[in-house]
Amino acid sequence: MKRFARLFFAAGLALALGACSVMPPQEFPRAERVDLERYMGTWYVIAHIPARAERNAYNAIERYEQVEPGVIATVFTFREGAFDGEAERMEPTGYVLEGTGNAVWAMQFFWPLRFEFTISHVSPDYDTTIIARSARDLVWIMARTPMIPESTYDDLVARVASLGYDVSKLRRVPQQPLDQRDDG
Repeated sequence: MKRFARLFFAAGLALALGACSVMPPQEFPRAERVDLERYMGTWYVIAHIPARAERNAYNAIERYEQVEPGVIATVFTFREGAFDGEAERMEPTGYVLEGTGNAVWAMQFFWPLRFEFTISHVSPDYDTTIIARSARDLVWIMARTPMIPESTYDDLVARVASLGYDVSKLRRVPQQPLDQRDDG
């Protein structure tokens, strides 16, 4: 039954996002060049304008691993509705688009549809990032740690606003300190 619900969600997501192209318009801001080796690993979702499935996410984490050149295995996990809520997991595959400085990925949650995800910002030390979409419908502020200084958060929110998003729609994702987590 749960598998059917996920399939139903995926089909709904496909319909909702089906009109979106994989390649964002040239004027949509993206990181000039992303060092994929440095970008791989664990990212904690600090805030987002979420997809429906993650609107009540707690302890959301995105993990990336390059499994072959330009192909990124992705594992997105979170707890539904509370720190002790049901563990949820999604495993899309990212395909880095050539000629984008590794900043635009076609994310495939299910075959054959792929959706544009753009790394619009990554800090010089690769400790914070913003993943956005040219449709300006979804966005994720992420960091290498589950908590960041408020001044860093404010700077990242300002960057999201500069991308043309309505930041009043941003939701801070509840994150526990590392020593209190059960990420299942």
